[in-house]
Amino acid sequence: MKKFVFGIFTFFLSFAAISQNKLFTIDEAVIGAYRAMYANDLTSIQWRTNDIFTYIKGPNLYQQSIKNEKETIAINGNSLFEITRDSAFNSFMMFPEYTWENKDVCWIINGNKAAEIDLKAKKVLTLLSLPDTAENIDINYDSKCAAYTIANNLWVCYSNGNKVAISNESNTGIVYGKTVHRNEFGIEKGTFWSSTGKLLAFYRMDESMVTEYPLVDISTRIAQEKPIRYPMAGMKSHEVTVGVFNTETQKIVYLKTGEPKEQYLTNIAWTPDDKYICIAVLNREQNHMKLNMYDASTGELVKTLFEELNSRYVEPLHPAIFISNDRFLWQSQRDGYNHFYLYKTDGTLIKQVTKGAWAVTDYLGYQANTNCIYFISTNPTALERQVYKVNIETGEMVRLTAEEGTHEVVFNPDFTAFTDKYSNIKTPRTIQVNQNGKNIRIIQKGTNTLSDYAMPTMELVTIKAADGKTDLYGRVVKPLNFDPNKKYPLILYVYGGPHAQLVQNEWLSGAPLWDYYMAQQGYIVATVDNRGSANRGFEFESCIHRQVGVNEAQDQMEFVNYLIKQGYVDEKRIGVHGWSYGGFMTITLMTTYPDVFKVGVAGGPVIDWKYYEIMYGERYMDMPQENAEGYEKTSLLNKAKNLKGKLLIIHGYIDDTVVLQHSLSFIEQCIKKGILVDYFIYPKHQHNVRGKDRIHLMKKVTQYFNDYLK
Repeated sequence: MKKFVFGIFTFFLSFAAISQNKLFTIDEAVIGAYRAMYANDLTSIQWRTNDIFTYIKGPNLYQQSIKNEKETIAINGNSLFEITRDSAFNSFMMFPEYTWENKDVCWIINGNKAAEIDLKAKKVLTLLSLPDTAENIDINYDSKCAAYTIANNLWVCYSNGNKVAISNESNTGIVYGKTVHRNEFGIEKGTFWSSTGKLLAFYRMDESMVTEYPLVDISTRIAQEKPIRYPMAGMKSHEVTVGVFNTETQKIVYLKTGEPKEQYLTNIAWTPDDKYICIAVLNREQNHMKLNMYDASTGELVKTLFEELNSRYVEPLHPAIFISNDRFLWQSQRDGYNHFYLYKTDGTLIKQVTKGAWAVTDYLGYQANTNCIYFISTNPTALERQVYKVNIETGEMVRLTAEEGTHEVVFNPDFTAFTDKYSNIKTPRTIQVNQNGKNIRIIQKGTNTLSDYAMPTMELVTIKAADGKTDLYGRVVKPLNFDPNKKYPLILYVYGGPHAQLVQNEWLSGAPLWDYYMAQQGYIVATVDNRGSANRGFEFESCIHRQVGVNEAQDQMEFVNYLIKQGYVDEKRIGVHGWSYGGFMTITLMTTYPDVFKVGVAGGPVIDWKYYEIMYGERYMDMPQENAEGYEKTSLLNKAKNLKGKLLIIHGYIDDTVVLQHSLSFIEQCIKKGILVDYFIYPKHQHNVRGKDRIHLMKKVTQYFNDYLK
C-alpha cells in the first residue's frame, strides 16, 4: 500500500558553541541530566487567594501576587517546624504537602500526620496523627476526619484523635478501603468523602474466590511464597460492594448494587446534598454501562439515570461532576471522542456540551457566575494540550492558552486567572500568569538545562497508517553530525497500547533522554503512536479489539518503511525495544517481521493474553471462551518458531502485573523449537525497574544493542 508523508516538522536541538559538546553518560541519561531538566520548576502551585499563588522551593513555601512579581516567603520551613514541634512532625528538607483552607489557615501533611495551622496565631488548630502503618490516607478538610487503611481494614480518625475501625476482617481475601478492579476504569483510591465529610463511601472487595497466584520473596534465607489474587482472563473475578459509613452514628449501610456479582463498580460520585451516590456500573463483558443512583441512607437503587452500550466496549473513566443540585456533567466517547454531556439528576439529557474531532483530556472546573466549564483538550491537534472554556448555555468556546505545545494550568478560585506551565519542542518549560485571558507576565523563563550537551537533531513526522488514510505522528531522533547520505542503525522504541501517547509537542517531544543518549552513540531512535494508542478517538484506539497487536504491528512497519525510504537507515541493522505492552509489541514485531528486526529488547512482555488480568484483557480481547481465534492469533507462544534475530527478555521476578509466567512460557517454547534467546531477571522488582537499579537496566539494554546492532 502506498504511503504518504502528510507533514514534516523539524526542530534542530544542535548547538554551535564549542563548550556545548558534552555527551551524556548513561547515568545522566537515566537519572542525572533528566533531573536537571526539572531543576527550574515550581512545584505544588496553589492559589492562596484570587490574587496570590504559592509554590514550594526547597524547605520553604513561597508566594507571588498577580500584581507584583516580588517573591516572598509564605511559610518559612523552620517556623513551620517550630509551630508543629509539639505535634511531633518529622523534619523535612523539602516543604511538605499542603492545602489552603483560607488565606490564613493551611493544612500541612507530613508523613502520617496532618495539621491544620493558623498562620496568624502560629498554632496548630487540628492534628490528625495516624499510625505509622497507615496507608491510603484520605483527609476531608471540612469534617477534619481522615480515612486510612491498615492491612486490609479501614479506619477513620476524628479531629479529637479518636480512631474507629470500620472493618475488622481477618480473612486476607477481603479488602476494605483500597482500590479495586486492579486500578482500571480510572480507579485510583478506595474511599470517597461526601461534600460535608459526614459520610464516607468505601469499596469492599471480596477476592477470596480468586485463585491465588504464587510470587516468591527471596529476601529471607529460605525464600517465602507471597501469593497475590490474580484474576486471569476467562476465570473467576473478585466481587465488589460499596459501603457508606456515617461518622456521626458510626453505622454502615451497603448499597444494593445487585446481580451479577461479577460486575465493575466504577466512578463513584456524591450528589452535593450528600443524599445520593452515583456509580457507573459496568457488566463483566464491558459493553454495557448503567449510571445508577443509590440512596446513601438506605442503600436502595433510586434510578438508572442512563445507559451506554457499544459492540466493542464501554470504558467509563470519569465520575459524574455535579455543577448544581439538579445538574451534572458526564464524559463519554459515545460520539467517537471524549466530550462533555449535560444531564439533569433525573437522567434527562439536556445537551452535548462539547463536540468535534478532538478529545477532552482534563476537567479543570466550573464557574457558576459565567456558566462556563474549563478544560484541557487535544484541539487543534493531538500533539498539543490547550486550555479552553465553554459556556454551557450558548456553546461558545474560547481558547485560553496562546502558545503552541503542552499546557498545565492551575486556576484561582474564581477562574479569573491561572498559572500556566507550558513547553513545546522549541521552548523549555516556561511558567507564566494569565489573567482574564491575557498573559500578564512570565514567572519563570524556560531554560535549556541541557545546553552544555551536544544534542542530536529531533524531527516530528506525520505518516499514513497501514489503512492508507489515518494520520500517525512519529518522532525521529538522529545522530550527532547527521549525514543523510550515511546509513545508520535504527532502534524503534515502541509501546503501542491503549491509554498511552508517546509523541507530543513538548520539550524534547516527551522522549526519554536515553533516546538522545543512544543518538549520541550513532543510532537513529524513532517512535510512532500507532492505531490503538491514546487521545485520537474511540475508533482509533478500539480498532485493536479482539486482535491486539495486529493493526499496531502493521502501523509500526509502515513507520519503519517510511524511515527506510528516507535513505539513512541501514536495513540490516534495525532493532526494537519496549516494555509491558511495548514488550509484547517488541516480540510481536520480531516474530511477525523476522527478516526486518535483527535485535530486540522486550521488558515485562505480555506473551499470551489468556494469562493477563480480566479487566484489561477482556476489554480488548473479550473472554478466551468467546474469542478463541483472536487469542490464538495474537499469542506469541505460537510465533516463537519465527524468531530469527537476537532477543533479550527482561522481567521483574515479582511482577504482579505481567506475571513471570508470560516470559517463562515463551522461553520454554524457544527451548522446544531450538531457538536461542537471552533472558535477564531483576529479582526484587515488580513490573518495572525503578530507583537506582534502573541505571543497571538501561546499561543492560544499551549493551545489548551495542553488542548486536551497532
